[in-house]
Amino acid sequence: MIKENLEKYQIIEDCPVRNVLDRIGDKWSILVISILGESGTLRFNEINGIIGNISQKMLTVTLKTLEADGLVSRKIYPQVPPRVEYTLTDLGNSLLPSIATLTQWALEHMPTIKASRERYSKNMLVK
Repeated sequence: MIKENLEKYQIIEDCPVRNVLDRIGDKWSILVISILGESGTLRFNEINGIIGNISQKMLTVTLKTLEADGLVSRKIYPQVPPRVEYTLTDLGNSLLPSIATLTQWALEHMPTIKASRERYSKNMLVK
């Protein structure tokens, strides 16, 4: 029974964990989802301004990926210049509690993780 349960992780295309983490586990996706979750609907430049250190190309790629997965919706207003707004979908909103849990865990455990990294680095220098 345990082996059968673990087989779902072997085929990348069928593995839900790999599939989801591959999409949202990049440097920017969770941050964009969190920002839209806190702020609601935002324009591209507003998201870019909040993040600050992301290139326009990378933000574009991230938003398109999140849109393709159904986590973010994009609305284009036919005006000059065009106005485009991004908002989380119901699916994207359903991810927010999990992100909040991960964020809380990171905040609680980051000092321990940093200390462990420092000990590890010191031990590696000695070897």
